[in-house]
Amino acid sequence: MDADEIAGALAIDPAWERAARGGWLALMDLAVWADLRSSRMGATARLRKRVFEVGERLKSVVARPDWIPHPRERLKNALASALHLRRCLEDVFSAAQALDAGADRDAFGARLGDLMRVVEGLAPLEKRWAELLDAQYREDGD
Repeated sequence: MDADEIAGALAIDPAWERAARGGWLALMDLAVWADLRSSRMGATARLRKRVFEVGERLKSVVARPDWIPHPRERLKNALASALHLRRCLEDVFSAAQALDAGADRDAFGARLGDLMRVVEGLAPLEKRWAELLDAQYREDGD
């Protein structure tokens, strides 16, 4: 595997990172400080926990994988991080379904939708990472 090609493929656009971080910060602010209510006990606490997990996953997606020695493992880490981010966002979406009251419920849903759209911007990178991994396995099989 070409280390320079892998490094280029793993580069996250700083504009995407700013948009993702800003979207997550807005969502976290609403999760903690906004008027969100649920008739289900513990639902808002679970929601906040899920939003926090999204932030952790975002950080892992944008973190430089230089500490991982092998390029293939860097790709696998990046792809796994992106997939975990998507799963965490789905968990937030599911948890948000329990919100049934609160003046800021619609604003929370809108910010969540915004962040989900930003994360969809990773799809071309994920596709590229998977293609590079597939190409490496084809090369090993030749």
